[in-house]
Formats: sequence, structure tokens, C-alpha cells
Amino acid sequence: MSAPFRINVSATFTAEPLEGVLAFWGEQLGVDFAVSFAPFGQVAQTLLNPSGEFASNRHGANVVLVRVSDLGRRAMENAAQIADALRAAAARDACPLIFVLCPDGAPSEAEETLLAALPGRSIDYRDIDRLYPVASKFDAAADRLGAIPYTESYFAALGTALARRIAGLSLVPYKVIAIDCDNTLWNGICGEDGPAGVTLDAGRRALQEFLLKQREAGMLLALASKNNPEDVRETFARHPEMPLRLEHFSAMRVNWEPKPGNLSAMAKELGLSLDSFLFLDDSAKECAEMRDEQPHVLTLELPPELLADTAATQRFLDHVWAFDHPVVTEEDRKRAASYAQAREFGQAFQSAHSLEEFMASLDLRVEIAPVTEEQMSRVAQLTQRTNQFNFTTIRRNEAELRSLLATHECLTARVADRFGEHGLTGAMLFEMHPGELRIDTFLLSCRVLGRGVEHRLMAHLGQLALKRRAGTVVARLAVTSKNQPALQFLRGIGEGYERDLEFRFPAEYLAALEWKAQTLESAVEQVEAPRQHSYLPFEKIACQLARVEDISAAMMVVAAEQDADLSSTEATLASIWAELLKVPRVGPDDRFFDLGGHSLLAVLLISRVQERLGVTLPVDDVYAGDVTLRGLAMKIEALSTGAVDSAEYEAMLAEIESLSDEEVRALLGQQ
Repeated sequence: MSAPFRINVSATFTAEPLEGVLAFWGEQLGVDFAVSFAPFGQVAQTLLNPSGEFASNRHGANVVLVRVSDLGRRAMENAAQIADALRAAAARDACPLIFVLCPDGAPSEAEETLLAALPGRSIDYRDIDRLYPVASKFDAAADRLGAIPYTESYFAALGTALARRIAGLSLVPYKVIAIDCDNTLWNGICGEDGPAGVTLDAGRRALQEFLLKQREAGMLLALASKNNPEDVRETFARHPEMPLRLEHFSAMRVNWEPKPGNLSAMAKELGLSLDSFLFLDDSAKECAEMRDEQPHVLTLELPPELLADTAATQRFLDHVWAFDHPVVTEEDRKRAASYAQAREFGQAFQSAHSLEEFMASLDLRVEIAPVTEEQMSRVAQLTQRTNQFNFTTIRRNEAELRSLLATHECLTARVADRFGEHGLTGAMLFEMHPGELRIDTFLLSCRVLGRGVEHRLMAHLGQLALKRRAGTVVARLAVTSKNQPALQFLRGIGEGYERDLEFRFPAEYLAALEWKAQTLESAVEQVEAPRQHSYLPFEKIACQLARVEDISAAMMVVAAEQDADLSSTEATLASIWAELLKVPRVGPDDRFFDLGGHSLLAVLLISRVQERLGVTLPVDDVYAGDVTLRGLAMKIEALSTGAVDSAEYEAMLAEIESLSDEEVRALLGQQ
């Protein structure tokens, strides 16, 4: 059984209402989320504690939520202090640190100071508003009573955005979007309507613009269409108004062959596995065939009625979590161009008279240097993405890499040749032991395989070992279904040095290592085998859980065995009690505090009754120890129908308003 995924939360307000939202998303994602909360208002202390929950987290994520108004009169100074603490904790801790800037009514300069602390790992409430709009965010009464500033609906939006970011930082990313043409990229069938007869409606324009942005973020685009190739080419030529052009696609299979086989061919051409592919098509039949024959491909159906509605199209695309890119590096932006260079490399390789002549003409340049802070996100990304040439395929995030650097060293490799600049495409992590240099991680992007880069990197480690008076370089391989090129390379250079997949190379031998023709051929010809695994419910989330209303409805737990004679108000109240108290059944004579209620849950009870039933309960009624479900429901009905004297009601509201902070704290301390 896998260990729970720990989510530690520190906030400037009471954030416990997030627990139920995160538990819901844990169920959807098939992950056991174990959520814990630091005392509110102690953000800096929690971040800086070297032995606290954040620092000790080894499997999960740490979360900080800040509302600027909680920072007091010296908001700018306190924001700068928290920003410094965020950077320090991110550099120290082994788990990702996510910062959430929460809404406060009006923007301020302090907000920008906080957002700048963790670029790429911050969630801005304005982004939450765009994806998960909520009509009523703030709950003034709950804020006064228990420092709970937001409504149940907004906590649902906040928790969803947080779960989505955690998923984006934790999952191995997809790399290729393969898409159909007719009635998907454009409206019409180019073979029947003619290339000039197809149209680009608003929904499909939104789709094309979305795909172009995905390409700019590092995704590769591929065409998979049952068509005559000349018809598709002419359609692109006849419609310059289309955002996408033929040159934007890194691979194409336009023919009358089955699409599952065409995707396999494109995966081989790109040197990628099929489980890194997404497939988009308007045809339910084509999608069913793809799911059946290529279950490792994430298939998303775009039915005509969806594409006909621009808002629905955009909402669907915005809520497919597989399209999220929390961190976009410079190498991501250049990825499509790099694959074009790789194709050019392959064509030149095939036409060369000899391998030696080809390699001599490469003008290969490999720059090896210690990793910098600016490169950490790219190195982490390489550990997540690199499968073929990876000795261990251990996946690490930025926080884990920084933690590892306390005992290890990391070198990066930037590669260029006559085909272009390939950027940071290699990394090596190692540690020194008496007489030995031990490799922890050695990986190289498949885009630069077959050029002799791997030989130069190993030679560099051999030379480094000699400088440090270490006579041996140790490399251990963890064999997977995908890293056969790494195994072939090690065995190609290490005949006689292997024992049980551990290679012990004499440093002097490695220091003189050079490329040999036979190792190039095996690396270029090898393509990783596809891997089948279960996927997260991306399509269900995009179709059924894209709106806060739908999320809240799905989260709502109705008591399993409600009494048949419960009134409508009693049933709604029983549902609220069951959710808050996590009990399977609530009867009419049950008492809130007898079932495990406490002061914080009582504040949440007042808030949820206000949201769902439109009634503000007096504090005394909720905290009365002898009040039953039926008795509280009767009070709610009386308030909602005006049966309570208005003067009495006003007096109760005034009582709430007149409470001092000390009285509120004393009241909340009662059980």
C-alpha cells in the first residue's frame, strides 16, 4: 500500500474548510490525500522551522495561503518577510511548495511582492476567478466568528485550483497532441466540400488558437486524418485565416489507414512512447477505436455540438488538466523547433556516405557546467520527461533536487551542432566516495541521442574522478521498458565492467572514451516501447466537474439512512451535519456537539446554513448544548418565515455584531 500524499497547509486565516475539498479531489484522482493544518497566522514561523511539518514532508506538497489584509498595518514589510521565507523553504524542503494568493477585495502592492517569490508555483486568485468563478466569495459573519473569510463555494474553487496545481506538478507530462482534420480542426469535409468549401467557425478557431498556445508551451502537434494528403495541404493553403499552419505540425499521417496504427508510426518517428500522446477527434467511432486499440493514449472526444458552442469548447479545453503547464522553460518553447532539427539530423544521417564522415561534419559542441538556480526547473523537467536515455528514470521535482544537492553535485549539458542550438538537454547527479565517483542520475534528451554527446559526458566524469583522486566511476542501471538505449550504451562501452547491472569503470578508461560507430547505430535505431497504464479521469473532470456548482453538488454527502419523516429543512440540515461531522446518519433527535461538533465546525455550520437555506442562525442557538437537529430546523423555518419577532431577530444580530475579539475567542473556546 502506497504512503499517503501529505498536504501541509499554512494560512493567514482558518483554512480547514479546504480539507473536505481536497479529500474529494483525492478520491477523484485515486490518491490518498492526508491534509494537516498549521495554526493560522503563523506562516513565516511554519516556513522557517527546520524541523517542522513542511521540512519533514518527503511525499506530498506544502501549501501557503495568504490574504493581504491579514498582514496588518505593515503589510508590505510582512509580505517581504513571507516572500523571503517562501524562497528559503523552497530551496530547503524536499516537497513542492505552492503559494496561493487569496482574494481580499482590492489589489495591493504587497500582492505582487508575494507572487514574485515563487514564479511558476504560485496561484493567483485572479486565475481562480477565470477558471472557477463564484458569485459570492466572502462570508463576513464567519470571518468575524472564526477567521473563515470565504463561502463554502469559494473554498470549493480554492481547493480545486490547489488540487489541480498539485496534480500538474506531480504527474509525468504529456508531450504530443494528435488531432483529426475534418469537422475537428475545421467545419466540413475537405474531400467532399472541397478545400475551399470548409469553414472555420468560432468554436474551431478557439480550438486552433488553444493548440497553438499548447505548442508554444512545449507540446508537439501531430495530424492524424483519414484524407487525401493533397486535399489537406490545399485546405491549409486556401485558408490563411486559420491560426494553425502545416509547419506547426511535427508529424503527420494523412492517409486511409486506421488511426491507432498511424499514431504508433508517429510515435516511432518522434522517438516517443504512445503514453505521452493525447488524441482529439470529433468522431465517437474513431475515439472508441483508439481507446480500444491504444488504451495508453489519452483520447478526448470533441463532439460537433461541443465545437458548435464557442464557450463550451473553451470551457472544455480549459478544464482538461492534462493540458496544464505549471512551469514552462525556454527549452519547452523551443521543443517543436528541436524536433524539426532532429528530423533534419535523421535525414542527413541516412544520406551520409559513412558514419565517420557524418560525425566529423556535425561540429558538435557540448558545454558541461554546474547547475544554476535558474536551471533547476529544467533539470527537474528532464527527470520527469526523459525515458530512453536515463540510467534510473527516478522522477524528481525542484524541491527534491535542491535537497539532494546537500550531498550530491549536479552537472548540466548544453548541446549544439550544425543543425542548431539544442539547449539544456542533459544532466548528471553524482556523489564522491573514497576512491569512487558514484552516479546517481545520468540522463540525456532523446533529441540529441546518436551524436556522441553521451560519450563526452561519461568522459567528463572520468576526467573529474581522476582530478579528485578517485580511480573508479560507478554507474548502476535500473532497467525499465523504455531505457534500452541507456543499457545498450553502458554495455557498448563497458564490456567486462558489468556485474548485475552495476558498471564499475576505471576512471582512466572513461576519461579517454570516444564515440564508436557501432554505438551510434544502435542508439538511432532504438525506439522505446509503449507502456499501458490507467489514466486519470481528465475527460470526466472537463465535462462534469468544470463548474463550482457541479463540484459542490458532487461533494455533497447526503446521510445514508435519513429518517423517512424528515422535513425538507431537516433533510438539508442533516446533510450539512453529516458532511461536517463525517457521520453516516443524522437523526432528528441527535445533538451537534454529541456527534463530535466543536467551535470551528459550529462556525462552518452557521455559514453553510446561510448559503444553502438563506438563514443566519443566532450564535446562541448553535452553541446551545441541548439543541437537536429537529429543534434547530424549527428555528431555521421560523426565521425564514418571519415567525420570530423582528425586534428579537434584530437584537440577536446586534449581539453578534457587538462581540469583541476577546468575547469571540472565549465563545469559540467553548465546546
